[in-house]
Amino acid sequence: MENIKKAVDYIKAQGVIEPYVGIVLGTGLGNLALEIKAEKIIDYADIPNFPVSTVESHSGKLIYGDLNGKKVLAMQGRFHYYEGYTGREITFPIRVMKLLGIQKLLISNAAGTVNPNFKKGTLMLIDDHINMLPDNPLRGENLDELGPRFPDMSQPYDKGMNDLLKEIANEQGIVLNEGVYTPVAGPNLETRAEYRYLRTIGTDAVGMSTVPEVIVANHMSLPCVAISVLTDECDPDNLKPVSIADILEIAGRAEKDLTKLYKELVGRL
Repeated sequence: MENIKKAVDYIKAQGVIEPYVGIVLGTGLGNLALEIKAEKIIDYADIPNFPVSTVESHSGKLIYGDLNGKKVLAMQGRFHYYEGYTGREITFPIRVMKLLGIQKLLISNAAGTVNPNFKKGTLMLIDDHINMLPDNPLRGENLDELGPRFPDMSQPYDKGMNDLLKEIANEQGIVLNEGVYTPVAGPNLETRAEYRYLRTIGTDAVGMSTVPEVIVANHMSLPCVAISVLTDECDPDNLKPVSIADILEIAGRAEKDLTKLYKELVGRL
């Protein structure tokens, strides 16, 4: 708690006052930040106790400003288990944003579609998840002042915001699939047998992030939503090599729809 409060105090001292919405921008999905009328941009490296992103496509900046009439605080770049961070370190910024005052949390990621009916270049609204990461951000001593020892996860993604996103997608003619997301440790992509297994257990899209942040948001009673940009099709019977450059290129094309959805959602909250 002391480390969290030091980071909160530093960010407040930079002029960040009562942001309403927190946003986490995933791999190749930093352009939503360009829609924010920025009042303050803070490098992660300058914030006490804040992790620093080691992934090339994550710029590592905290952006505070106005988006469609609301004060937002956006993470341009996030942290992953495969970078060597623990669950607690990955979710440290979510704790900080909650104590800074955010009331809603919007998350994005790039993921591979395991569902053969979902196509790359489209979006998937996450309705539920299966956590296959080997660490949990709540492991260890509980922070009682932030949430309970055993938080409920029966509805991890806020139904009201999910319904609103589906309504907006329908109005704007955006393909918004809906399904189950499974995070794995990474950083390697999956084998054919692993994709078959993921499909068997009920996965629609697979990635390497998001769920730690969702667990911590639920721990703190912070309503959250998450959307995956589907960057590759993971058909084990027709699997072809895919590069991170390909994933980033598809993410860049599809994020225009993600930006429209989240910008409109923020305005309606």
